[in-house]
Amino acid sequence: MVASRRNYNQNCPIARGLDVLGERWTLLILRELVGGVRRYGDLRAELPGIATNLLAERLKELQDAGLVDRSELPAPIGRTVYTLSDLGWQRVLPILQSVAWFGVDHLDPIDDGPASPLNGFLAGILLGFQSSRAAGVETTCRVEIDGRRFEFAVTQGRLGAGRGEPAVTITAAAADLVTARLGADDAERGAALRRIKFHGDALAVGAVRAAFAL
Repeated sequence: MVASRRNYNQNCPIARGLDVLGERWTLLILRELVGGVRRYGDLRAELPGIATNLLAERLKELQDAGLVDRSELPAPIGRTVYTLSDLGWQRVLPILQSVAWFGVDHLDPIDDGPASPLNGFLAGILLGFQSSRAAGVETTCRVEIDGRRFEFAVTQGRLGAGRGEPAVTITAAAADLVTARLGADDAERGAALRRIKFHGDALAVGAVRAAFAL
């Protein structure tokens, strides 16, 4: 049986925020949804160790909080999918970025083993985004990292849900995205960056590269 949800019973913004986001697995579920639409099975596969009933409970809590939307794909696919809501994109992204920047200092050295597609996305894309560099950019992006796909939009100076076909596609190895952001020196970072491929309209590609410091 899943334990009852913790509540700090303190009327302060940090305690209230933790009442929603502070449970185990919650931020990792939201992390997965930053990459685009996900089926329940996709989330299970990317969150090894989470119990089926606990994932269902966390998703329901996030829906009740207005941070996650659930929808049914039309026939013949007919699958239930989960996405970040517009409120989720606005409120959760800065939190995930801050936690990721904190966690970077605790990562194992990047040359100790292969980087995962997720770490490539977090290091190369999420950590590099700054809203001040995205003013006026309106485009949908797809990032292909070692066979895993991430999709989102840049809109109104922030990240949002991807809709329709991407205007810009980025193709890269996870190791290159991590090294381009976190490499030991300028030469190493520059060499990794040159191996990242950008496809799309030249103006849109330039705007996306500027927004993500790539």
